[in-house]
Amino acid sequence: MTIGAIVLLALDSRPLPAGAFSLASYSRLNVIDEIMPARVALSPDRWNCIEVYYSRTTGGNLAQLASLSGLASAKDVNFHFVIYNGRGGEDGRIESTEKWLQQWSCIPGGSWYGTGTTIRICIVADGQKVLPTDCQLKRTAALVEELSHKFNISPANIHYPSNWQL
Repeated sequence: MTIGAIVLLALDSRPLPAGAFSLASYSRLNVIDEIMPARVALSPDRWNCIEVYYSRTTGGNLAQLASLSGLASAKDVNFHFVIYNGRGGEDGRIESTEKWLQQWSCIPGGSWYGTGTTIRICIVADGQKVLPTDCQLKRTAALVEELSHKFNISPANIHYPSNWQL
């Protein structure tokens, strides 16, 4: 089995991961189903778009991201989910925000001009020097898959940063 895995990795067009991927560390992370519930009823036609974007920071947790944005509280961040990179929160850990829990829309402005029906997912990385970790990529894919399935969101309405590695 090990030889087969090495052959498959060698044939893959992407570079080898920086370190060994541990299924044990991945399974310690919170389950997507536990992140999805909101405090109000989820309407199947409430959301029709997903945007994944970088925090433009090298690390941080929800409170630090809020502070860096000049916000008084983590409850005021303008995204629905955050996925940590190990520098401020456990690598791959997903946290839902108050906007998701209340099913509130993100507010257009600054560098974002989305709509009130867009689910925003913040990836803690700057997208240049600090790219998403392998675990962040896998967890983002799992979250996007679950959200798109639950809300019947077309792949054409799922947007990633230009340098995203699918």
